[in-house]
Amino acid sequence: MTIALWIVNIILAIAYLAAGGTKLLQPKAKLAPMMGWVEDFATPYVKLIAAAEVVGALGLVLPLLTSIAPILAPIAAVCLAIIMAGAVVVHLRRKEPVLPALVLGIVSIVSAGLGFAVV
Repeated sequence: MTIALWIVNIILAIAYLAAGGTKLLQPKAKLAPMMGWVEDFATPYVKLIAAAEVVGALGLVLPLLTSIAPILAPIAAVCLAIIMAGAVVVHLRRKEPVLPALVLGIVSIVSAGLGFAVV
């Protein structure tokens, strides 16, 4: 069970670090062609979402790696699933594909379940 948790969390952490890092480091104008939804949000909100994804990605791995408060890993997964639920709603409203956000949200829920079972 622990190995499955590590595999899921590392894959999720990489995905969220890539997505959040891109949004955090790129200006909004450069994000708009690839992520149309950013046009509906002010720049500080886009950066806040990006920062939450990066912190969540770190929260998936660091507590388990350091053995300091490992309960934070499944909590981070739940928080990331909530962010993805919001992403699904935004994409549905814009009539955009929801599959990437939906998959990340479901895998985050799986990670939380595994995390709570292990911790």
